[in-house]
Amino acid sequence: MKKLTGILIILSALTSCNLITNKTSQMQEQKNQTQDSQLVNDTTPKVTGIGGIFFFSDNPQKIREWYAKNLGLEVNEWGSSFEFRNANRPDEINYLQWSPFRNGSEYFAPSKKDFMINYRVQNIEGLVKKLKANGVNILDEIENFEYGKFVHIMDAEGNKLELWEPIDSVFTNMDGKTTK
Repeated sequence: MKKLTGILIILSALTSCNLITNKTSQMQEQKNQTQDSQLVNDTTPKVTGIGGIFFFSDNPQKIREWYAKNLGLEVNEWGSSFEFRNANRPDEINYLQWSPFRNGSEYFAPSKKDFMINYRVQNIEGLVKKLKANGVNILDEIENFEYGKFVHIMDAEGNKLELWEPIDSVFTNMDGKTTK
């Protein structure tokens, strides 16, 4: 009888622990789902990552070929598209563009720098409104393309920055070669 009572007490304790563990797991899962939902529905005007790295080159074709041969980049006429996953939506493929431009290209103007960074953003309209309120030099109007929206700004040190609210699915549907 003592043995049976001991077994029942142990089973009761294990069942209680299991119920607590299950309840804790359920609560953590609900918390994660709430956080994921907030991240997916976040429309705060802000930078979310790097969208591209652009730099001057004496011979863009030759430098693309060098990177392909020596570093394994999948190149095309614009450079290379790097593929990565969205941390908040892992099934979503995102892209970063690496592109050499011919020295002297006006694309970086009015910056005098040899490079330009493209930042991925969300809510580009809201971000431009915020930047204007902060006195940031907005170089052009937001332009819409099938693969996203763009605008150019100058930072506090005279670097031209490209802001891009991407539509990554367009690149995914193009099914071109990417660097992974």
